[in-house]
Amino acid sequence: MPRPILATIHFAALQHNLDRARRAALDSRVWAVVKANAYGHGIENVFEAFRAADGFALLDLDEAERVRALGWRGPVLLLEGVFEPRDLELCSRLDLWHAVHCDAQIDWLAAHKTQVPHRVFLKMNSGMNRLGFTPERFRAAWTRLNALPQVDEISLMTHFSDADSPRGIAQQLEVFDETTRDLPGERSIANSAATLRHAAAARADWVRPGILLYGSSPDFPEHDAAHWQLQPGMTLATKLISVQTLEAGDTIGYGSRFTADGPLRVGVAAVGYGDGYPRHCDTGTPVLVNGVRTRMVGRVSMDMITVDLTPVPDAGFGSEVTLWGRASNGAVLSIDEVAKAAGTVGYELMCAVARRVPVVAD
Repeated sequence: MPRPILATIHFAALQHNLDRARRAALDSRVWAVVKANAYGHGIENVFEAFRAADGFALLDLDEAERVRALGWRGPVLLLEGVFEPRDLELCSRLDLWHAVHCDAQIDWLAAHKTQVPHRVFLKMNSGMNRLGFTPERFRAAWTRLNALPQVDEISLMTHFSDADSPRGIAQQLEVFDETTRDLPGERSIANSAATLRHAAAARADWVRPGILLYGSSPDFPEHDAAHWQLQPGMTLATKLISVQTLEAGDTIGYGSRFTADGPLRVGVAAVGYGDGYPRHCDTGTPVLVNGVRTRMVGRVSMDMITVDLTPVPDAGFGSEVTLWGRASNGAVLSIDEVAKAAGTVGYELMCAVARRVPVVAD
């Protein structure tokens, strides 16, 4: 009998979230962003749910090969472009579109021998200050690309740093619009937060939703997933494997971080940081037991956590424990709440689920 921990990927929820992105994007085409192995969900587990997207966007060639092997014949975009010249050979063979964000990538294209010109997305650094050409250098980069016989169509893209915050997108959008005003080519500018919060202003040919597809709010805690009508794409669940009864003054777990102030039933759940559950969670982190909201107590161990059973007096050995996602009774615990307790974001928890955790798609 394996350990009872299980990650379940919810097909219908993923479909719902993609439809939510499409409705928010107005008439823009939608990239389904499946980088980081579909944010930890598994590309093979989400592929059918995202077939209604207009394209798949990702980071590395291995993921691109997997998408093609699943039968996708539409657009596939490498969001960071190629990492060395020989990558362009695979782009040609797999018909991959790819970002261009630096001079080296243009140099590689200029030296690349191909019979089929490439579709590229020229990236502007409009204020994020990670990848891309500054506005002052953007047009020169476009001119170089446009002169290459190895390049077919040039699309234009940028990435917003503050679409999820009060600062918003206005300043970066103004820079992008002003710099590209008379340049031809399709535009792609909106991530999840911009798609939901600034749909009209960030209107373009393509949107690039990522985290929202998986049911996490891109601007939590200002808005939760329910506010944006998103459904959890993943449930991480386990079971109680022991129950302890504490008296006043008893402590529990490493470091004796939790002390009972009276009689207390505590359940031991088979999950820990060895499974990807965040070690930085502490007493008070929300958990569902039999679909009833309660709290974790004490410190997270490698293989176990302990939970307060006071709100669930009928819970015992074998009772269902939902770490995030949807419980059997339909109750939902947002991954964003758990991430907040760990001092991080839902993105990290999704991507951190350990390989030893079995994953099934419903």
